[in-house]
Amino acid sequence: MEKNQIHDKCAVFGIYDPELDVARITYYALYGLQHRGQESSGIAVSNGKRFKIRRRMGLVRDVFKKEKDITRLGRGMIAVGHNRYSTTGSSHVINAQPFIIEKDQRQIAIAHNGNIINTRELKAKVKEIKLHSTTDTEIIGALLLESKETTWEKRFDEVLPQVQGAYSFVISTRDLLFGIRDPYGIRPLALGKLNDGWVLSSEDCIFPGIGATFVREIEPGEAVIIDKDGPKSFYRQEIKKRAFCIFEYVYFARPDSTFYGHSVGKVREKSGEILAEESPVDADMVMSVPDSGTTAAIAFAKKSNIPLGEGVIKNRYIGRTFIQPDQRLRELGIKLKFGPMRVNLEGKRVIVVDDSIVRGTTMRDFISLLKSYGAKEVHIRIACPPITDPCFYGVDMPTKEELISNQFEKSKNNVDVNKIKNFLGADSLAYLSLNGLLRAAGTNIKEGFKLDDVPYCLACLTGNYKIKVAEKVSKLQFENSTDLQTKKIAVLVSNKGTGTNLQAIIDGIENGKIKAKIAVVISDKDDAYGLMRARKYNIPTQICPNKENLLSILQKYKVDFVALAGWKQIITDNVIKTFNNRILNTHPGLVPDEMNGVVLNPDGTKALWNKGKFTNKAMQSFLENKATFAGCSNHFLTNEFDFGPVLGRCFEKIKPKDTVDSLYSRLKVKENKLYVESLAKVCK
Repeated sequence: MEKNQIHDKCAVFGIYDPELDVARITYYALYGLQHRGQESSGIAVSNGKRFKIRRRMGLVRDVFKKEKDITRLGRGMIAVGHNRYSTTGSSHVINAQPFIIEKDQRQIAIAHNGNIINTRELKAKVKEIKLHSTTDTEIIGALLLESKETTWEKRFDEVLPQVQGAYSFVISTRDLLFGIRDPYGIRPLALGKLNDGWVLSSEDCIFPGIGATFVREIEPGEAVIIDKDGPKSFYRQEIKKRAFCIFEYVYFARPDSTFYGHSVGKVREKSGEILAEESPVDADMVMSVPDSGTTAAIAFAKKSNIPLGEGVIKNRYIGRTFIQPDQRLRELGIKLKFGPMRVNLEGKRVIVVDDSIVRGTTMRDFISLLKSYGAKEVHIRIACPPITDPCFYGVDMPTKEELISNQFEKSKNNVDVNKIKNFLGADSLAYLSLNGLLRAAGTNIKEGFKLDDVPYCLACLTGNYKIKVAEKVSKLQFENSTDLQTKKIAVLVSNKGTGTNLQAIIDGIENGKIKAKIAVVISDKDDAYGLMRARKYNIPTQICPNKENLLSILQKYKVDFVALAGWKQIITDNVIKTFNNRILNTHPGLVPDEMNGVVLNPDGTKALWNKGKFTNKAMQSFLENKATFAGCSNHFLTNEFDFGPVLGRCFEKIKPKDTVDSLYSRLKVKENKLYVESLAKVCK
């Protein structure tokens, strides 16, 4: 249900095969591993002499949209592939993987699934190689290349024992391929066999699709080297107690993947059965939220002897980042995403089986939806224990404070399920017990067992971290690195707006159009939706009710440019002077280049400036003055209200039956696009 709130970091893939088109095989593999990371994708190919690489923001299908995107990589003999969701470093093209790192004519391609928790310490040890990203992955590659050791075994032996955290690395030199796993085996990595070659992958589910057969999993603490003679285990760290991430079974991995001999689909099926045993409820129908908890729901229904049915039909064309600015629009979004099967809901007692609850807001809206369509009772069954703590080992999830289980605690890690039930509006709520989940995952639980003896990482469910986290740092911990010379923007938002300009800026940075980062989002009110939107992306926020404090906040965050996105407060003279020609404003009118100048519409008529008018008044002005075109302008802020050097304008033809809302809804699309283009200009 709430997969937009928890994300696995990424997928890694590697192939060694001198006979195959390794770039194309990697492309197919990344398609099959898309569920593990949707922010960016990339492939690096070596022909034995040099690397070629393509990495971009977006899904695999977007990054490799054209045939030439694959063919330009060449056939090669080795390839490394990666799908990313960020856990260290922001969502930006500079952090897309694999990385090609070079020193003294030596090159490696490196891709990583996991999260290193002592990255600050490791980054300080990089002395010679200039870092170009804000990720932990590039740091590890740099340390390996800066090592003075002469063999790869000795380089790994020097660097890896210093690395704390979870990792599965796939690394390639020009003629060798390596697969490396952390001593706890937290993140997965499997070895497969092709006819004349070998592959490494985060999951074995993709092996049949690329003509590979499963050989084995890379062991915790093991490094495997693959060359013309095949794979061999050539290095091992001191092995710790295995702590494989239990959430791979809960919902990260594809159901057709297998880890440690346990089918992911079967574990989910067993979870549903045990959940039915532990928390039975009398009802007329069992259902799942489409694409979430389906396997567990089927097993729950079978075990309970209650019919399985469809309560809703999912609109699969609604995007994953369908963000709504307020409760009313969020409810509309839910209704667009899920169409009701009224015949299965009206007057029925319904059990909804899902894999997890994170913040709870989406589930609350879903329950409300089912009841609005006639469900008499809605009982929630979750095939996983409550998520009580954040992950520092390669999963991007909300902070502890944002987790619904933390908001309704009786005591530390003792969740008040009844209060959560009331918050959700459910008729009953039950979670799978921790013992039940461990049983489903093949662990025989004995009375008095200790968490440290369990072969799984349960940190997010228990707060028991196998690798102690001394410093709980943000995934954006290196965003202020002077190595990057990235321009920093402060976005000033209103409490009246919906944050669409802010979202346009975020998207522009993510897709690489704006070469900058958002250092802080500021509002004069703490209920501004733009602040909520910023926090969703882990962007720092500040409340500034007093305009006199604005300059000190901007200086605190070392801001280069200021973007006004609905900000209604007066900008003081000292701010304008300090940020001369560095404060960008968007105005709902056509600002002239000179104070007494005129802007012409595309049809040659005089355009309206709308000086001193905010959005609604400006749209009304266009209509009342029978203008042929509406428009907006992006300009630098000066002491003269609604005037300054213009960076760009856009126009929208007014239709005979236009209203303020219809006109602005069309103009807003162009305004957002123009704002991104203008910010891109000033940040160059």
